[in-house]
Amino acid sequence: MEYNLADLFESVVDVVPDREALVYVDHPGTGAERRLSYAELDAAANRIAHHLADSGIHPGEHLGLHLYNGVEYLQTVLACLKARIVPVNVNYRYVEEELVYLYRDADLAALVFDAEFSDRVAGALPRAPKLRHLLRVGPEATGVPGAVAFADAEAAGSAGRGFPARSGDDQFVIYTGGTTGMPKGVMWRQEDLFFAGLGGGAPTGEPVKTPQELAERVAAGGSGITFFPTPPLMHGTSTLTAFIGFNFGQRIVLHRKFVPEEVLRTVEREKVTSMSLVGDAMLRPLIDALSGPMKGTDCSALFSVSSSGAIMSETVRRQFRELVPNAMLLNNFGSSESGFNGTATEDSGPERGFRIRVNSRTRVVDPATREPVAAGGIGRVAQCGHVPLGYYNDPHKTAETFFEKDGRRWVLLGDMATVDEEGVVTVLGRGSQCINTGGEKVYPEEVEQALKAHPDVYDVLVAGVPDATWGSHVAAVVQLRAGAAHPSLADIQSHCRTRLAGYKIPRQLVITESVQRSPSGKADYRWAREVAVAADRR
Repeated sequence: MEYNLADLFESVVDVVPDREALVYVDHPGTGAERRLSYAELDAAANRIAHHLADSGIHPGEHLGLHLYNGVEYLQTVLACLKARIVPVNVNYRYVEEELVYLYRDADLAALVFDAEFSDRVAGALPRAPKLRHLLRVGPEATGVPGAVAFADAEAAGSAGRGFPARSGDDQFVIYTGGTTGMPKGVMWRQEDLFFAGLGGGAPTGEPVKTPQELAERVAAGGSGITFFPTPPLMHGTSTLTAFIGFNFGQRIVLHRKFVPEEVLRTVEREKVTSMSLVGDAMLRPLIDALSGPMKGTDCSALFSVSSSGAIMSETVRRQFRELVPNAMLLNNFGSSESGFNGTATEDSGPERGFRIRVNSRTRVVDPATREPVAAGGIGRVAQCGHVPLGYYNDPHKTAETFFEKDGRRWVLLGDMATVDEEGVVTVLGRGSQCINTGGEKVYPEEVEQALKAHPDVYDVLVAGVPDATWGSHVAAVVQLRAGAAHPSLADIQSHCRTRLAGYKIPRQLVITESVQRSPSGKADYRWAREVAVAADRR
């Protein structure tokens, strides 16, 4: 047995087969749900794995998951791992042209898709010649000839295992969100992903020392933890959260989509203990619901709320704590290229910045020399040890991002940061989003944190706009709270002056009906920049 995710999952199944593994609410509010034990989920994954193998999908080939959250998503990921097929996440917001790019860039041989995406899938298929096998989840779809109904495939497949031996070298590909360019496929060895993204079976403790130890720990422990990843599984963090739960032999709860009121009903009904989300874009609606129509919801079982991919701001965290005082709020830091790097300190906020206590494999390095920066210096976050192999089909970007030093493999992330004498890292922001105004560097996330403390601001993104005098100026694209008065630029600037240096204060204010983000809540800076530039020209 190796550090292979399918082997590890099966070892857990064998010690807790009757324990509930997955609870899925299909259409929140309707009462429609599915509950699967570990043995039932294992058998369901085996059926799809055998179907894929019988259909000629070979080990090492790539399968795309173009799906909303659901049993079928995790079932298919497990099926791929069992059959040594490589799972690839597909952003379900992509339109036809973007799908053509991803299908071809990832060399997809197979695709599992939700029926409601049939038109886009049908449009992309003629330009993806390597894609030869399709599984459709949901009712029959026109325009996608040859697609096999997922239910039929599951019914015909064998529930037994009987798969060839697997390896820790088997791959798992996570496509990035593409917020700063075209998405890239991050190639992980499963052993590396187990330790870097799944905490080695114990994210808050000592990693296991042998693959067999994982099931031994599950057998010796008990149940009682319920993980609820609320963002889309198509973003790697939610899928990894589910696998963290599986590695503990605990229960995973899923909703098809994020609906705040229904999330809270599920937290109460299922006694959710650990919920993950993405920043204020998801936490604010939960606060609004708890303060309004869902007031009095029993969240007493909720022990932790964690965010990755976007920061839960200090103001919003304080509001949530007033409503759910028993829950810890954790701002985690990581990426598709590094897995988990660390968690924000309690004193993180507008005054001190986004401060991270990083793990022992994370450093801040000079991007040119790759040497660690001295305390107070600015560099880029890097991680060594269990890191990906590189980007699929992109040797140039791989050479820029991954490197060897002192006999160890490293990944150089896009986040700029400083480090203090105690080793605490202050993340400044993505270098690609940095605004150069009059020679000074401004990182949007820092300005956004300050703006979110304004009582009238519900959400905000900050972008740089070309400026004849300063090169670029700082623009704030703001979504106001319902019923809030329209603040002036002077109001916003006055609010920021006690929190930010003068050059960081917005010189332009754009009020928008809603701030555009990805389905998971991640910032869409390209959109914000376009909105700010268009407003500046008027």
